[in-house]
Amino acid sequence: MRRRNNVALLIFFLLVALLSRVGYIHAFPLGRQTPQGLKPAFLEVLNGTAKAVPYPKPIDETSPNSLAQTQAPTPAPSTANPQAAPPSAPADTAPPAASTAQGAQDSTQNPDTSDNGVFVFRKEVDEVLLHATVIDDKQRIVTTLDKDNFNVFENGHPQTITSFRHEDIPVAMGIVVDNSGSMREKREKVNAAALNLVRSSNPEDEVCIVNFNDQYYLDQDFTANIKKLKEGLEKIEARGGTALYDAVVATAEHLKKDAKLEKKVIFVVTDGEDNESSETLEQAVRRLQGENGPTVYAIGVLEKEEHPKKAKRALQIMAERTGGIAFFPQTLDEVDAISRTVAHDIRTQYTIGYKPTTPKTQGGYRQVKVDARSGHSKLTVRTKSGYYAGGEPAAGGQ
Repeated sequence: MRRRNNVALLIFFLLVALLSRVGYIHAFPLGRQTPQGLKPAFLEVLNGTAKAVPYPKPIDETSPNSLAQTQAPTPAPSTANPQAAPPSAPADTAPPAASTAQGAQDSTQNPDTSDNGVFVFRKEVDEVLLHATVIDDKQRIVTTLDKDNFNVFENGHPQTITSFRHEDIPVAMGIVVDNSGSMREKREKVNAAALNLVRSSNPEDEVCIVNFNDQYYLDQDFTANIKKLKEGLEKIEARGGTALYDAVVATAEHLKKDAKLEKKVIFVVTDGEDNESSETLEQAVRRLQGENGPTVYAIGVLEKEEHPKKAKRALQIMAERTGGIAFFPQTLDEVDAISRTVAHDIRTQYTIGYKPTTPKTQGGYRQVKVDARSGHSKLTVRTKSGYYAGGEPAAGGQ
């Protein structure tokens, strides 16, 4: 009898573990019926357990002066041949070749390895990683700097750079596309631009597709297969409202829990204001600013006559605070060129690591600033504005 009870108990625990792993205990079932049956549930962001910390300053979603303009110039439209390669960049913007000697000298990280064919980026546990883009006064990407050209500050205090790399590092990317009713006529060009983003990116990237309206769906999990990504983008049910913040936060959580690659990016396209999310903008930004959180690149395909200032501000804030860019094209024909610009931006970034002088165990929000100097050139560094040490704060911002 005792042996039978032990076997039953073992089966019970195995069942609980299995259900937890596939998401039926820790996931909210947002299933969608398909010809193949019920699609897997997508993770809902759960209430966190991290200690709450004060946010550096409240987000004013409507004030025109609440955030410095960081929008990069919109690239010229490219519509003649969507499959063509992007225009050649100036000589100083070409991605540099990997420097093995420099990596061995400067990096304190474990070597990058290939885990079953997947590029794995190793880092020190106590190290903070910054992915930085450097722009000169003519808005050109600068790719010729080394470690000595940079200074890193956390909460105003200088930090010692412990690792430095300037290589085309593969990324885990979540492509998040608005599937609300107003996007129906825009999806064809948006989908084509998203696929060209993948084609222009590192071939070792892992990409997932999230479509959202008043709910969000993981329509393709991580893959580099263009055909599968295309099928994920074509699962269009243009209806309902816009739960932008919920979709972005859930994608960030999926990247954090399930992506194999250390560097993470969210590419989001929407045409309107969030009107369905349970998360507020401030709560969403807090979640995005968890330690080693994703960089957000956003495209707002907004109607000119409506001037949706709140929608524009939301995209600017999510992008600026995570080190990305928000674009607002005048026409849909510009979206494809923007997607290629984003790919170029990601592939030419510097990766800078440092161990904070204030231990991470103390928690709290840390402001980050990176300066770069090269002769008399005026350089601007774009990276995340800060992070929450030890993880992101609890959902709800409390």
